[in-house]
Amino acid sequence: MEHRTIDELMTRQVVSVELDTPFKDIAQILADNAVSAVPVLDRLGRPAGIVSEADLLRKAADQPDLSGRTPLPHLEAWERARAEGRTAGELMSAPAVCAHPEWSVVEAARLMEAQNVKRLPVVDETDVLLGIVSRSDLLRVFLRQDKAIQEEISREIIGRTARLGAAGVTADVVQGQVALHGSVDDPLLIPVLVRMCAGVAGVVSVSEDLKPAMVAGSAQGSGARS
Repeated sequence: MEHRTIDELMTRQVVSVELDTPFKDIAQILADNAVSAVPVLDRLGRPAGIVSEADLLRKAADQPDLSGRTPLPHLEAWERARAEGRTAGELMSAPAVCAHPEWSVVEAARLMEAQNVKRLPVVDETDVLLGIVSRSDLLRVFLRQDKAIQEEISREIIGRTARLGAAGVTADVVQGQVALHGSVDDPLLIPVLVRMCAGVAGVVSVSEDLKPAMVAGSAQGSGARS
């Protein structure tokens, strides 16, 4: 089966800053490159953290409001220390939450959700930066054409499990939604097929109208006698 990996989806030309990059330089780099965050690299090229627009905005929010219309936000001690930061190393969110190029979309998406982050630096086995993957990169997998999804399911799932009793199964795919029809020799094969189809890149949902072959055969036989 064709599973998209982070290596296929990540951006390789990564805009980054160093630990000692000044606040204003970071703001300029974000603006010039139309990005909302950049990795902060140590001297060996390893991500030490991420500095984002939100990290820079914390400094603006901590400034006095001369109009008196808004109260000064309450900041925890660590937040105030970062708001007072002057360099990327002092402003960044750390440690960096990273992915590896061989990971699947599912692995990266679960890590983003668990860590509540919008992007993951991608590193090699020595933790050196290779690229970066964002939420929008992961969503690209759902741009896959229905025909390609249907062909993979027919070839790799139904075709290979036919010898287990799935020869009577067909798959329709519309807008990434897979509908399985037909009959199987063993009812226990039904959830297996559904789970395998759900794991195909680009699949949004899977429904099934599968019946045990004996039941389907009995129905046809009774119809013939009536």
